[in-house]
Amino acid sequence: MSASSARVDLDGNPIKPLTICMIGAGGFIGSHLCEKLMSETQHTVLAVDVYNDKIKHLLEPDSLPWAGRIQFHRLNIKNDSRLEGLIKCSDLTVNLAAICTPADYNTRPLDTIYSNFIDALPVVKYCSENNKRLIHFSTCEVYGKTIGSFLPQDSPLRQDPAYYILKEDTSPCIFGSIEKQRWSYACAKQLIERLIYAEGAENGLEFTIVRPFNWIGPRMDFIPGIDGPSEGVPRVLACFSNNLLRREPLKLVDGGESQRTFVYIKDAIEAVHLMIENPARANGHIFNVGNPNNEVTVRQLAEMMTKVYAKVSGEDSIETPTIDVSSKEFYGEGYDDSDKRIPDMTIINKQLGWDPKTSLWDLLESTLTYQHRTYAEAVRQSIAKPLAN
Repeated sequence: MSASSARVDLDGNPIKPLTICMIGAGGFIGSHLCEKLMSETQHTVLAVDVYNDKIKHLLEPDSLPWAGRIQFHRLNIKNDSRLEGLIKCSDLTVNLAAICTPADYNTRPLDTIYSNFIDALPVVKYCSENNKRLIHFSTCEVYGKTIGSFLPQDSPLRQDPAYYILKEDTSPCIFGSIEKQRWSYACAKQLIERLIYAEGAENGLEFTIVRPFNWIGPRMDFIPGIDGPSEGVPRVLACFSNNLLRREPLKLVDGGESQRTFVYIKDAIEAVHLMIENPARANGHIFNVGNPNNEVTVRQLAEMMTKVYAKVSGEDSIETPTIDVSSKEFYGEGYDDSDKRIPDMTIINKQLGWDPKTSLWDLLESTLTYQHRTYAEAVRQSIAKPLAN
């Protein structure tokens, strides 16, 4: 009996091999999802992206056990007529494409809005018109600020979970003022969510919306000056990794008081795998995918990363491991932030039986081991070159 015929979904039904059009397959999440689908299923992936560096190990050589089940299509969804054809010949489309780096939200607000709303419109349209299922990746940022953040600092209600736990079906989406262009990303993501939901209600689109809460792991983002622009500002984990690799103090924006949760990429990919193979349980739902057990302030994250990196690298920590910087200095004019992002996990646990397993220390150890192994020598050489000159 083949692996595909032996596998069943959560309701005991046989899982049939699917053809999946994965837009943004060459990115951090896409690369891990492709790995999962190649190694554990018989599904075929039409991998759509501009770059394929993070999935090259899946594409060649031809002797790989999944050869023929993953095809790379180099195209930009903004202006390529081939996109509809790829969606038409697929059973399911997974849309991961986005600008999702906070440093871009208020410095490149137009690109951010176009990427996350305008460029996603054809994907939703083609899926709806051709009766194809869609799994769309949104963001936990659609929740914006918590209700609790508007209460007085000394209010005991700030400690009441009802005022800060984020629920897919009841929590409001609260953004800052228009001049705070940091919310361009969240607003664009919320609007595409509303459009998808409306397509489901009016035209029968089968959809699932994913709201990731800080997915962390190998291949996340880039290290400035190594595999990304020198002036680039990646997300917090890659920013801190870059500082650790260069033996620089970790920069804490506005004191690092914001609270976040972090989930290991392999745990999160398991949740997406369940969504793909259990449409009866996933269709029509919005899912938080995070780990509320891994809640820390950004300052605590920096302190933990410093300890973990010292362990995996064998290097002593620098004398001043962190410094405080203002959000204006770090991100520029128009930055704003949410105080907490703690997901409620009731819906995904009920529908898919999913719970994250990896502790924050373990996911940081895995990720920083990868970062050190992949980048340490290149960073050392990049630092040495200016000195030699």
